[in-house]
This record gives sequence, structure tokens and C-alpha cells, in this order.
Amino acid sequence: MKIKLETLQHQTDALAAIDKSFPGMDTMSNDPNANYIYANPLIKYRYNDKANIDIKMETGTGKTYVYTRMMYELHQKYGLFKFVIAVPSPSIKEGTRSFITSDYAKQHFSEFYENTRVQLNVINAGDFSARSGRRNFPAQLSEFVEATRQNTNQIEVLLVNQGMLHSKSMHRDDYDQTLLGGETSPIKAIAATRPVVIIDEPQRFPRGKKFYEDIKAMKPQLIVRFGATFPETTSGRGKNKVTKIDYYGGEPQFNLDAVDSFNQGLVKGIDIDYPDMPEEQASNLYKVKQVKAKELILSQGKKEYSLGVGENLADVDPGFQGDITYAGGTDHELSNGLALAKDMKLIPGTFAQSYQKEIISQALDCHFKAEEENFLRPNSGDNAPKIKTLSLFFIDSISSFRGENSSKGWLAKEFERLLTEKLNRLIGRYEMAIDDREKDYCSFLQATLRSLQSEHQDVYAGYFSEDRGSSDADIQAEVEDILSNKEKLLSFKDKDGNWLTRRFLFSKWTLREGWDNPNVFTIAKLRTSGSEISKIQEVGRGLRLPVDETGHRLNQDEWQSRLSFLIGYDERDFAQKLVGEINDDSPIKLNQEELTDDMIKLIVKAKQKTDPKFEEDQLLDDLDDHNVITRSNKFKENVELDGQMMTGYDALCHLYPELVQETKIAKDKVRDKNSKDSTTVKLRKQNWQQLKNLWLQLAKRQMIKFDPSVNQDAETVARNVFNDGDNKIFVLQRPQVVHQEVVTDENVASVRETQSDYSTEYLTMKYGKFLKILAQQTDLSVNLLNSLMIEAIKRLRNNTNYINEKTLGNLIRTFNNQFNERIKTSYSYEPLKFSASTSIYNAKKQEFVDSVPASVLGVYQSNSTSDEKYLYDRPPLRYDSADPELKILQRSYGPKISVFGKLPKKAIKIPRFDNGTTTPDFIFKIEHGNKPIYLVIETKAENMRLGDEEIRIIQQKYFDHLQESGVYYRMATSEQEVHDLINKLENGELN
Repeated sequence: MKIKLETLQHQTDALAAIDKSFPGMDTMSNDPNANYIYANPLIKYRYNDKANIDIKMETGTGKTYVYTRMMYELHQKYGLFKFVIAVPSPSIKEGTRSFITSDYAKQHFSEFYENTRVQLNVINAGDFSARSGRRNFPAQLSEFVEATRQNTNQIEVLLVNQGMLHSKSMHRDDYDQTLLGGETSPIKAIAATRPVVIIDEPQRFPRGKKFYEDIKAMKPQLIVRFGATFPETTSGRGKNKVTKIDYYGGEPQFNLDAVDSFNQGLVKGIDIDYPDMPEEQASNLYKVKQVKAKELILSQGKKEYSLGVGENLADVDPGFQGDITYAGGTDHELSNGLALAKDMKLIPGTFAQSYQKEIISQALDCHFKAEEENFLRPNSGDNAPKIKTLSLFFIDSISSFRGENSSKGWLAKEFERLLTEKLNRLIGRYEMAIDDREKDYCSFLQATLRSLQSEHQDVYAGYFSEDRGSSDADIQAEVEDILSNKEKLLSFKDKDGNWLTRRFLFSKWTLREGWDNPNVFTIAKLRTSGSEISKIQEVGRGLRLPVDETGHRLNQDEWQSRLSFLIGYDERDFAQKLVGEINDDSPIKLNQEELTDDMIKLIVKAKQKTDPKFEEDQLLDDLDDHNVITRSNKFKENVELDGQMMTGYDALCHLYPELVQETKIAKDKVRDKNSKDSTTVKLRKQNWQQLKNLWLQLAKRQMIKFDPSVNQDAETVARNVFNDGDNKIFVLQRPQVVHQEVVTDENVASVRETQSDYSTEYLTMKYGKFLKILAQQTDLSVNLLNSLMIEAIKRLRNNTNYINEKTLGNLIRTFNNQFNERIKTSYSYEPLKFSASTSIYNAKKQEFVDSVPASVLGVYQSNSTSDEKYLYDRPPLRYDSADPELKILQRSYGPKISVFGKLPKKAIKIPRFDNGTTTPDFIFKIEHGNKPIYLVIETKAENMRLGDEEIRIIQQKYFDHLQESGVYYRMATSEQEVHDLINKLENGELN
């Protein structure tokens, strides 16, 4: 299997933000060293913080991809060729090295940047060791520093971690050789190259601290920081103390925050589990009162207990099992590696081996639940590619895993025992399977069991910092697989067709940052993380969206991926902290007392996505009409809305749910499975059974059949587009600079921004690449495009400068828009002979499912009186919009309505002519003589959304062939319109 990197929209948006923020090149400099061949060309505003750029991207969304591609972009556009990547730790360094040097990354970037390669130079501990009595520079450093810009197709990158950058070796100047003909200090030699410095995990390099001083010592012309978390600065004291995030320029130049990442489906959803405890055992806890290098003081109530180095916690309480002592030292650790801090709480019961075994058993249950779904891929079409499922365990003691004297530790033995039990149980379930995919899974399980029972098993592996010096071949194979063989871990079979069964990984916290694998579906913490690190960072190893066995990265529409995160009882508030941390990343803070300017701006901006004319006055007038706010924008305490009494803030959220959508993580994205709150909605099977005959027809797959004229339409549209009489498509492109100027007008300061060309040279593309991308994005033949381009260039007086990215984008966008507009009615639906499962229906069993995730019915909920005709158990009632959805659901219907309800997302997968699928919103069954009538409704707001008409046409075409079965499809804007439609159908007035 080969991983296939794909260009994702949020990543191209980040690159566009970098391009917009880049200060440009200083082409007017009088610096005599401007053309120094060992250094980057000069950047405007170099060595100044106002030139620097911050890119905020949440964990798991691909910041390594973005900064790697950024280097290619800056090299291609501006000739910059020397970059330093500074990372906090060796593990992050290894992750970055692995990505940049991987074959799949090289192949991906070669498609965009032909003949350009990255020469990665990595500085590791030990590279500066003296040899033969002489102190020499590492070869990697020399190669980076002394590479010249004469090799125009090579980008030089130096990768160094924080500790190495801060070491004496990098700053001393007594080496027995020189660089660049005179430099004897590594850090000064790097500075002479005028590098662009990329900082990964900027919170670990706070300004004003020692590690940032190392960055400054390299004298970077430009710094670009990439991270999910940025350092904080504090000013003032006491009540006047103010803490804010330290961004260059006051805010990130690109901000993909946690809320957007989860709500847009760019990362996995999260389920959180922990073993519960009897109240008596849970209340038996100890607090760390004081922690010193040689003494630990614990307290329980008014009692205090002092432990010196080497003394056992079991002497304080027998519940502390496992021979755990205080190790002390500057790290203030227990012998099991847990770092202690003041006010930490320790529950003896969570240290017991039996407790950890319970977490392991739960983790294996979660693993195999995900593995069965990922391997068998139900409801994903015939022969959907399998997904390899991995699990990651964070443990408290290496000896419990590795053991001593070549014998396995207790944890490894217990893991093997539990795994063997679960494998035997699963094999028993599948060994009589008839389905080919299920037989394949049984073979995979049997191979796993054989390997587990062999002398050199390859089912699970561990990686710990102590492993780096191990001479054990099995250990080194495990480390190599975890750190370097990502594609092997994601593959099911080797080149000889043998199953690759390794999928359970163990570590302490060595893999906490920097390492990632997209197919981690379960993370189990058998120990607390000690310090209060970011909760998103803790789950971060499993947030990436998975890849299937073909290397394709799946989005959330293709496969609903979730991460199971298992923790101890002592961290049972993890879910709330995680949700709080995510929501704290919201662009604004909601105020439930008054309508703030930030809240107004956010609602207006969100509404303008569907209604460009929506303005602030319209919002305020509407809230005033509904008696929601006072003249000073305070929320009123008692507001009557839709027959219910609520606060003004709740009324605002009902009227404008965009406020919550834009600021809060969707409720199902992080689930505390120990919580009593339900995350699924149960179906009322007796009501759905009344739709069974209809669903047997709806379950049949439909194929889009285009009219024979479509190919001719494509050519006609292409000729019209290329015959650009207004000169709006074929345009010239020059590099531009953004100029910002602070101006004052009537005592109000603002920024006025202009753009202007800063070079007389034109930006162009290679013709072959231009044609290739154009053909891929339009599905037109290369021969046709070539002939149309030749005609167009002739019309443009043979000026090949029109072959550029802007022209390419204009051609693709204009052709696709015009072609889709032309063919949106030039097709029909043709039923196929086989059925397909959907979110509501199992086609194989010809049964409706028992329940659906609440999220597929709606983000919001309302407590409402129960109606026996409704398709789901309620309350609460799930909906996505207060008007018209909630009003439709709350309305009372006559006796002829036998069942009604909201259709879950993907309940009926109607293929779209422009790719993807669509599902209508509501269904009603109306009793009408001997033959029932089914009314299917698509709702829309009064101001039609962009694309609503296309959806209406698509859905109308789909349901046309079912009219003989009594199915009527309509689009409605209000609950009154739905009510009128029902009355007409009941009275036989609607054809």
C-alpha cells in the first residue's frame, strides 16, 4: 500500500494566507551581499517581527504538509532555498524527517513542482563528537551551509530539535575547520545563510525565553510558526493581570481552530471511556502537598505522610500496588515514571494491576468493534477498500512491558492473554462465514493468533526512549515499524501476500508529540499524564482521518471515523476539560447577559453566506420585534417564543442557531460514554414498519444516465469558454505586494489595504502541466484542450504569458459552472437490480436499524410533548433550524397522518449529477383510501440558499419514477406550506 497525499481545501487556504502575508522580496536593496550565493535573497522587512507569520492549525489537520509545501512555494516564486525547521523534541524531529523523505511525499510534491527536490539535513545528538582528536563540523551542517543558489532545482533544509539547537556544540567557536571560508561557530554559519526559520509547536519556543534566543541567534530573515497552541504573555499584577496569546501582529494570519476542525469533519470524533469505581474506593484519595528532590509529602484530610527517595507508597496505603516508590530527582517522579506536581490527586485503586487490566480489556473491545467495521465496511458499497485499525497504549512502566532477563513483563503477558481470548471468540464467530469479506477477516484473525503464539510475534510492539540503544533485534524491528514504517503499519499484506498483523502499539509518553498514524482508532491511558498538558494534544495521536488500504484518505462523508479514548477514573473530568478546551478556541466568547458586538458580527457574517444582503440592522430589528433585547442590547429575562417561555439568550439561539454553530463544537464530536446523556436516537420500529414497502423501493441503487447530447454539450461549453471575447478568463499574472497603511478618519483609526505589482515580470506555467491539470479538472480530452488553447493563444497575439495559474483557475471554474448549468436537466435516474444500505436501513437484512446518531437528525434539541406518530423516541426533539424545521416538527397533524418525521442524513442516498449525494428532510405517510400517499419534503429558508434549485431538480427527478407508488415530492419554505400540501393530498387536490 502506498499513501496518497491529497490537496485538502483547508491546507490550500493556509498556503493562500501565507502567500498573502508574505512581505515580498527586497529588489531595491543596496546591500552589497544581496547576491551572496550561499544565502537566501533578501526579503522585505527582514529581521523584523512585522514580517513574521503565524499559522494556527489544529492537531491532526496537516501542518507538516503545509509547511513542507510552503518551502516549495517560496522557492518557486521567490528563489528562497535555505530553510531551518526547529522542533521541540527528537520524536517530532523524527516525524518531520519521515514525512519529508517519504516516497509518497516526494511523489506528491513532484506533481506540482517538477524537477525540484528537498535536500534534508538532520542534526542529531552525537554528530559533533570529536574524531582523531579533531573537532569537526557534521557533514549535514556543512552541506546545508555551503550549498549555493546556483543549483536552482534544490531546496536546502536543516532540521534540528530544541535541545540540539541550544547545545554548546551549536554555539561554540573552537572547531578545527571553518565554514564559508571563515565561520567557526555553527550558529553563526547558519546565520550567514539568511535562513527562513519554521518553528513547529511554537508554545515550546516562547519569545523572551532561552530557546527563542537560539532562534534569534540564527538571524532568520523571516519566521513562520506553525502550531495548534501558541505561547502566552502576561502583563500587570493582581486584579490587573492580563494574559493573552502571543501572536505576531496580534492574531494568526491563518486560524483553523479546534471548533472548525471538529465541526468541519477534518478530524475524528472522540468517544471517551473510563472504568467506574465504588464511591468508597474513589473517595480514598491522597493529595500531593509538597514535592521535593528528596522528599514527597502526601496529605489525606488533616493527616500528612512523608516519603523519602526509595520509600514505598504501599507503606502509606496498601492500595498502592506494584511496588511503587518515590524516585525523586529534579523530575519529581515515582518509580513508574509518573511526574508529580503540587495538588495532584492520587487514587490508590487506579494503581492496581487489576484496574489496568480492566482498561486493557475495554480497549481491546473498542479496538475490535472498530476493526470489524473498518475491515467489513458495511453500508459503504460493494468491495469498499478495507481500513487497517491500530491501537495505542500509554503505560506507566517499561519493565511491566519489556520485563527483565529476556522475560516478558506482567502487562505484556496479561495483554497476550486477553487478546488471545478475544481472538478465539471472534474466530469462532467468523469461521463458518459465507461472505467473502467475512472469510477474509477470519483469515486475518487466525494469522494474528498464530503470530501471537509464535516465538517472534509481530502483533504488538513497543517504543520507549531506552530502546534507542538496545541490541535486541526484535526490539529494533518494533521501533523501526513504529517510527519509520508507516505504510507497513497501514497495510494488510506484504509483497508475498502474507498478512501483516502488527496493530497494537505501546509507549510511555515518547509518542505523545510528533508521531502520528492516521489509523489509530483507540488510545488507552494506563497511567495519568501527570502535568496539565493540552487535552487535545493527548488525543492528538488519533485525531487524523484514516486512510484505506489503497492509500486514500477518507473524509467524514465517506466514513464516520471516531477515536475511542480510554482513561482512568482519576481523569473522569477529561471529556469536560477537552470540550472546554475546544470551545475556548472559539473565535468569540458567548455572553448570556447581553448581545455583544462580536456576537452581532459573527451572526451577520454567518447569515451572509446564504443571504448576502443581510445586515446588522435587520438582525437588531428582528430581535426587537421578538422582544428579545432591551435598547442597550441586554437580554430580557422572560421571552415568549413559539409558545414557550425562555430567556432572551435562548431565544436568540433559537432564532439564529448560526451563533452556536459558529462558536461551539457539535455535540456528537466528543462523547463521554460514561455520561448518562444519550448520543443516539432510538427508532420507533412500529412506525418505520409502515414505511417498509416504500423503503424496499428506496433502497434500490439508482444510476445517473446522461442524455447522449452531454458530450457534445461539453465541447460546446468548452469552445464558448475558450472564446473569451471579454478578456476576463485569459489574464496576465504578476507578483503582488500588499500595502497596509494606518489612517484616521473622524477620530477613528483603521487600516487601508492596497495591492500592487512589485515586479514587471510575468508569472507563467509550463504548458504541459497547464494542460494536464486542466484535463483532470474538466474531464475534457487533452487533444481538444490543446487545439482550443492554440486558437486562444493565436487570438492573444501568441503571448504565452497568459498560460498561468490565474488563467487556469478561471478556465476550470468557468467551464464547470457553465457545464453544470447546462446539464442539470439532461439526465435521468435508472434503478439498478441491487439494494444498498443507508444510515436508516440495512439492505442485507432488509430491516431498519435500531437507532441512529443524534447528529444525523440535528445539532439542536428541544423538549416537546410526545407524538405517537413520530418516527423516533422523543423528547428531546432533534433539529437543525428553528424555522422551518422545528416548527414543522412541533405542529399538530390530523388523523390521516399515520407517521411522520425528519429523515436522517444519508437515509436516502440520491446521487447528484455533480457528484455526492443528497437526502430530503421530512417524510409523511397520509392515509388515503386503500392506497397510502407518501409526502417527501425538502425544506429551505425563505431566502433560497445557493444551490437549492439544483437540489429541488435532483430530488424531483429521483422521485418522479415513484409517483405511481403514491410518492409526492415538494420543496417547502414554512410549516404552513407543509400543512397546506398535506390538506391538498388528503382532499385529492394535488396531482
